[in-house]
Amino acid sequence: MTEQRVAEAAGGTILFDAARTPQVDSLWFSPAHWSERDALRSQAGGRGGVAVIETPAGEAVLRHYRRGGMVARIFGDRYLFTGRQRTRSVREFRLLAELERRGLPVSPPLASRFVRYWLRYSADLITLRIPDAATLAERLSDGAFNAALAGKVGELIARFHREGAWHADLNAHNILINPQGLFLIDFDRGRLRRPSAHWRRANLARLKRSLIKIGARDAGDDTFDAELWPALIDQYERSLKG
Repeated sequence: MTEQRVAEAAGGTILFDAARTPQVDSLWFSPAHWSERDALRSQAGGRGGVAVIETPAGEAVLRHYRRGGMVARIFGDRYLFTGRQRTRSVREFRLLAELERRGLPVSPPLASRFVRYWLRYSADLITLRIPDAATLAERLSDGAFNAALAGKVGELIARFHREGAWHADLNAHNILINPQGLFLIDFDRGRLRRPSAHWRRANLARLKRSLIKIGARDAGDDTFDAELWPALIDQYERSLKG
């Protein structure tokens, strides 16, 4: 179980899991810090830019929260501060901790930070890395998205929906597959909601659009609509009933 602890530092306010690491400081949120220690495994830019780092608690993913679209040109990586508990990093850390407590397959939260800039703030999150994993998008690209995998995806989503866990950006890039099973990652802006068929259907529709966008229908036949998506929905509905 996560042992949540808060540390105040010159570099911001840090929330971390003391059960996994006894201490976290602001340097943990700097890719350069890990690079200097030969512990930076990879780094990618973009809106959801991430760095894979080797921490004392194990291999982890460091993500700096960034805006996308036109808003990014104005505010960059800054968000309006309306209280500590409402910062994106704290909310995602605590949601992941609760989902993990319920036994759901997520990337466990290790540490989060926000830094105040008067009325705005920037934020970061570190989660433990899911080992040996590929995204559902990669499996689709490799031609490995079949009815069996589609059914497992449906079962995965149903597990979260039964708990009222709403994912704000359910897409093929946020579903990971490794030899141990399937995982759902990136719960930024996600939350626990009262069970409702409306938001559950909208969540599934978002995933379907994502799969189509990255080529699920590009085979030139009706395999996706006639076999794969029905297999996903069938297992989803079976699993949702428990």
